[in-house]
Amino acid sequence: GRVDANLYSQLIALLESKGTVLTEHVGHSMLNKEGEKNLKDNYIFDRDIAWIKTAQVLIAEVTQPSLGVGYELCLAEQRAIPILCLYRQIPGKNISAMIKGNKYFICKKYKNFKEIKKITDQFFNSILI
Repeated sequence: GRVDANLYSQLIALLESKGTVLTEHVGHSMLNKEGEKNLKDNYIFDRDIAWIKTAQVLIAEVTQPSLGVGYELCLAEQRAIPILCLYRQIPGKNISAMIKGNKYFICKKYKNFKEIKKITDQFFNSILI
């Protein structure tokens, strides 16, 4: 998913206007396809689980499949955290039915960043009571 690093960076900046983003490193151009190779696997696991435990919402860009993101989505669902999954429709490529078919997740497709902004605004408005 590193080809989308610029998009992730834009999304992170947008979300930072709404609150604290715990995974802002995903948008850094320094992160490559090897991930956070300078960190031990158990450290990353413990850190990411701690983030989910403190999160009030989870917004995931799921166009590029990720086992880790799938695990985090499941954990967030178990904790009843509101979840928004964003994805681009790409010809010949589908997101997992386990994500798109989950009635707990709000899954929204988008074509451009303007649509992402609209979708995230609607998401935040729907969860604020």
